[in-house]
Amino acid sequence: MIDRYTHPEMGNIWTLENEFRTMLKVEILACEAMNKLGIVPDAALKDIQTKADFRLERVKEIEAVTNHDIIAFLTNVAEYVGDASKYIHKGLTSSDVKDTALCYMTVQSADLLLAHLEKFYGVLKRRAAEHKYTVMIGRTHGIHAEPMTFGMKFLLWMDEIERDIKRLKLAREDMAVGKLSGAVGTYSNIDPFVESYVCEKLNLKPVKLATQVIQRDRHAAFLATLAVIGSSLDKMATEIRNLQRTDIREAEEYFAPGQKGSSAMPHKRNPITCEKVSGMARLLRGYAIAGLEDVTLWHERDISHSSVERIILPDATIALDHMLRKFTNIIDKLLVYPDAMMNNLNKTGGLIFSQNLLIALVTKGVLREDAYKWVQRNAMARWLEGADFKTNVGADPDIAKYLTAEEINHCFDPKPMLKNVDLIFSRYGM
Repeated sequence: MIDRYTHPEMGNIWTLENEFRTMLKVEILACEAMNKLGIVPDAALKDIQTKADFRLERVKEIEAVTNHDIIAFLTNVAEYVGDASKYIHKGLTSSDVKDTALCYMTVQSADLLLAHLEKFYGVLKRRAAEHKYTVMIGRTHGIHAEPMTFGMKFLLWMDEIERDIKRLKLAREDMAVGKLSGAVGTYSNIDPFVESYVCEKLNLKPVKLATQVIQRDRHAAFLATLAVIGSSLDKMATEIRNLQRTDIREAEEYFAPGQKGSSAMPHKRNPITCEKVSGMARLLRGYAIAGLEDVTLWHERDISHSSVERIILPDATIALDHMLRKFTNIIDKLLVYPDAMMNNLNKTGGLIFSQNLLIALVTKGVLREDAYKWVQRNAMARWLEGADFKTNVGADPDIAKYLTAEEINHCFDPKPMLKNVDLIFSRYGM
């Protein structure tokens, strides 16, 4: 179970205490703006700035009667402020304060996630450089394809995380907004200056237009971005889980001294953290769907989105925070077995060089259909009968008419197939 106390920096953003503290900040800033407009007297503003406070237990006590959290909060604040409290929340509606505070908190959470992503990117870059030339077999459909390097896997993941960082920055920008424009967004009882002032102080931008609420396509896009990032991690975790399979065992999660893999089987070394990451990615995708459902509200606002957001925004950001921390550690300490990679690469007896033979024959003037048939019949003999592929190719009379023994040997050399690895890495300044 992941809760908001597992990683307190992220979890503290989403505590009820912090939510009310943030809303109180919005209310005080709004009073400051109205003071500049001559609406709130200096003495009243001073009382508000110095006395405004609340006690969570008291808010809950009042809410039990009012059945309205914002009214309960404001009532408790008024108990601290006294007569000057009549200026607090003047011309505002609940969503002005709650939505602006929610966006502010979401931006804070996005900044933490971006810091984690940048760190993860750095770890991937280091591992990519470390295994730039570590040769392994590439697989398509789960079947051996052609040689590649393990560093290319890390590089591919690094490239994807770079895109995820860009996506999250855009989603953060969408959420870095505020709204203090009244019951249906017309500024009927509040000067637009108040909105501009509050947003500037919070490093937010005023939305150009709102109803009673900030439109939820922004929140949906943010949650969808978290789901995409989670799916990136899921993809990487699934690859490690496959590479850790006993039949392959080319890489595996770090297994700490004293760690146990099974209550029944002492030999087990299981990819449990990768499995956790894959499982939690499913949660993020579910939260994204819930966020999309929240886009549709009745007319200028209902509160069908509110109960959902109280769960999905804290849980999604805390979950991804946990996933990024855990998976960064996995990649940082990932155990890699180059010898096993070479053994697996050679397991098919050279079948993985079939395309080299095909191209070599076509280059010599053989029709592609004929060349494909000649190479494939020898490959099938390896698959079905266990015959040595290279030996059979060398003895094949059709192939022997066009390729010398030296040319055939060259086709079975993996190095030329990796001649562009440096070029690929250079695209990333590596």
